[in-house]
Amino acid sequence: MLYHSREIPEVLKSLCSCWDGLTNEEVEKRLGEFGYNEIPEKEAHHPFLLFLKQFKSILILILFIAAFIAFIFNKHIDTYVILAVIFLNALMGFLQESKAEKAIQALKKMMVPLARVQRNGELIEIKAKELVPGDIIFLQEGDKVPADARIIELKDFRTEEAVLTGESFPIDKNLHILPEKTELGDRKNMIYMGTFVAGGSAKAVVTGTGFKTVFGQIAKDLENIKRVKTHFEIKTDKLAKQMGLIAFFMACLIFVLGFFVRGLEFKEIFIFTIAALVSGIPEGLPAILVIVLSFGVHRMARRNAIIRRLPAAETLGIVTVIATDKTGTLTQNTMNVQEIVLNNKEKINVSGKGWYPEGNFTQNGKSILPLQNSDLSKILHIAAICNNARLVKEQDHYKIIGDPTEGALVVLAEKAGLKKEVIIEKRLDDIPFNVELKYRASLAMLVDEKDKKEIYVTGAPEAVLAQSESFLINQKEEKLSDQKRKEILKQIDDLTKQAMRVIGFGYKKVDLKVKTISYDNVDNLVFAGFVGILDPPRQEAKEAVEKAKKAGIRVIMVTGDHKSTALAIAQAVGIESKGALTDQELMNLSQKEFGKAIKEVNVFARLTPSTKLKIAETLQKQGEFVAMTGDGINDAPAIKKADIGISMGITGTDVAKEAAEIVLTDDNFASIVNAIEEGRTVFNNTKQTSSFLITTNFAEHVTLLSIMLLAMPLPLLPTHILWLNLVTDGVAGGALASEPSHVRVLEEKPRKASENILSRDIIPFLVLMMVLMATTTLYFFNFLKPLSLEAARTGAFLCMAFTQLFNAFNMRSLKESVFQIGFFTNKYIIIGFLVSVFLQLFVIYNDFFQKVFHFQELNILVVIKIILISSLVLWFGELYKLLKNGKRNRMAS
Repeated sequence: MLYHSREIPEVLKSLCSCWDGLTNEEVEKRLGEFGYNEIPEKEAHHPFLLFLKQFKSILILILFIAAFIAFIFNKHIDTYVILAVIFLNALMGFLQESKAEKAIQALKKMMVPLARVQRNGELIEIKAKELVPGDIIFLQEGDKVPADARIIELKDFRTEEAVLTGESFPIDKNLHILPEKTELGDRKNMIYMGTFVAGGSAKAVVTGTGFKTVFGQIAKDLENIKRVKTHFEIKTDKLAKQMGLIAFFMACLIFVLGFFVRGLEFKEIFIFTIAALVSGIPEGLPAILVIVLSFGVHRMARRNAIIRRLPAAETLGIVTVIATDKTGTLTQNTMNVQEIVLNNKEKINVSGKGWYPEGNFTQNGKSILPLQNSDLSKILHIAAICNNARLVKEQDHYKIIGDPTEGALVVLAEKAGLKKEVIIEKRLDDIPFNVELKYRASLAMLVDEKDKKEIYVTGAPEAVLAQSESFLINQKEEKLSDQKRKEILKQIDDLTKQAMRVIGFGYKKVDLKVKTISYDNVDNLVFAGFVGILDPPRQEAKEAVEKAKKAGIRVIMVTGDHKSTALAIAQAVGIESKGALTDQELMNLSQKEFGKAIKEVNVFARLTPSTKLKIAETLQKQGEFVAMTGDGINDAPAIKKADIGISMGITGTDVAKEAAEIVLTDDNFASIVNAIEEGRTVFNNTKQTSSFLITTNFAEHVTLLSIMLLAMPLPLLPTHILWLNLVTDGVAGGALASEPSHVRVLEEKPRKASENILSRDIIPFLVLMMVLMATTTLYFFNFLKPLSLEAARTGAFLCMAFTQLFNAFNMRSLKESVFQIGFFTNKYIIIGFLVSVFLQLFVIYNDFFQKVFHFQELNILVVIKIILISSLVLWFGELYKLLKNGKRNRMAS
């Protein structure tokens, strides 16, 4: 039943309730029918089963096979290394996933422990979970709403529903009957579980509990959205298959050539084939990928984006649409007085950031001292005294306790030097904001005069103006004519069109004998002026939106706030849109029209949780990779459904944070764009490190195949290959994982989601590197063979090692010259290179390792020659990039 569109008696009748509440017998019956007012949790996965789940990856399966083969053929070192990598990888995945499914638990934290309810005609306090539909509940300022309910009585009742609707300002509630199709955020005769009472008191009849509340529906939506494999997991699985198949094919080819062409003994060639197969399987790949992601996560954290699931660091790089909330992300999530309008048409602008009580007052671009302007000073004194909000400092930031709109007035006064804790002593009596009358009032002793009292009034400017008979202008009070009223109303309308909340100020002198006031005293006021309050756009938001556009990323706004506010902020930060669509307007569209609207419109307002979720799903069906931001409970389903869910760290609810992969520590849209930049760098580094491993592993295979064809002795023994894979691949590959972001990464369009890590465009480059590595290795093997087989193998080993190390410099960028991006800009590559050189030379010149590896000491001039010729890999790589970039530039022009 749509309770907001029914008369109160009809609502009570439909719920079989009455003004005196339910009886205990009826409550017991309904508890059996509806259950407790709570959101049940699904049984959690057993930790052991969650750990076993980590072994489902294709890559892990291939590594288990490699470990098994190595164990059978007594390659115990290989076996232990591979198993260590597998279990380390599984442990990291387990630790991440054990934290991932807490969104339902977070929703339970939003439940209210106690509720005041009328039963058997008496007002009692019970556990909120024992509420049932039909219960009559009582609410007052500061309460958290325990269930969805229809208001049946109220007095100056207001609620804060930002966690549910995204509405920045408190909502004035009433008892009016509303149309059936009224949007959730506009149902002013309803209250919802988990929202807060900002002021006044109310009596309401419970209409929904547990899963039958708006919260409950969100919980269901969260449960029904299943985690799927991330883009990164899909692509790394495919890479593992590709590398595994190539390794198996190459090993088979080695066996065929060795056994059938060369005529080697079966046992000898079979053991060598197994060694080649194991070395070709990328046992270091999981560790290297974790390092790549970890570096990306660390860099993102330094730029205020905390990654909750490692693969999300890479998925950010393919985002094509950012669907961002307005409040707190594009805006500062504060109520700031931006403009003060006096009755002489003077406009004073006020600067400042957030709730900080610091800012400048300017008029016509020049700074002024606000308290020296008597008309302005009157407004500031009214602002300081006529409200119940408090400004509190907590460590390095300020926060408001109370109504945020009233908080904006406290901050305004403090910017002018009027401290509320000092000036409030002048307040003698106070009446709260009245929803029907739309104003509040205070009785105060004049600050500088002890023998004069005044009533100060703040509220909706039209309401304050209606109670005014005169206006303040240039320190004088003049009669308020009809013409002047129209003039003031026009100025108010101008500010309203700029998405500002306008507050009017009035006062009147009263007799010293007056000690208390009522709403009847609010008449014959002097209208002092009005202010425009706005949740201002973040200064860096416009630049970030522009950066996103240049990166080929579409930015859309999805908010629960009003259409006019959404459009004003969108325009201020540079989000271009063909108007804005509300939830109701979207719901009236056919499926085809809905899809077209999502493609063409960039601002969506007054959205419900289900519509946000539908927008995310529609964008995904259209082939977009969606990053969805939010901070409220209403955002959680869409956050979880999106390819990348992003929650606010400061204002975000626990529910939103648990549903997200990324949490922003500064709630700033600019941090999202920075994180996408790092995400693109993560993919580039994944591609570069994987390409490096592929090149080094299969260059060894190409060398062995060439030897088989040339009927020469084996240039590399299994122990040599293992050493190269552990030391050269491990050290240089780990260093490549730390490659920083290059300048142009955010100037490119988002890459296609179908692009593989091992893609066609880099295969010619990889083949060139493999051929160079194999050719130079075979050259030195043949060059040194007359000395001895040990010397030849030592030379081949050194050449393979140095070509791999020089290739690491190539792989720092697959497009740009290493000299263009800065040869020394990645210190880890330099350190890795030097460490690897030391280790390679150490195993050759150390007596113990000479015997283990069957090496022979080489003349230093030979070693220098090997290093110089190995560096051809770097110079050929630079030439290849130069030619390819020249061709790309010609095609572009």
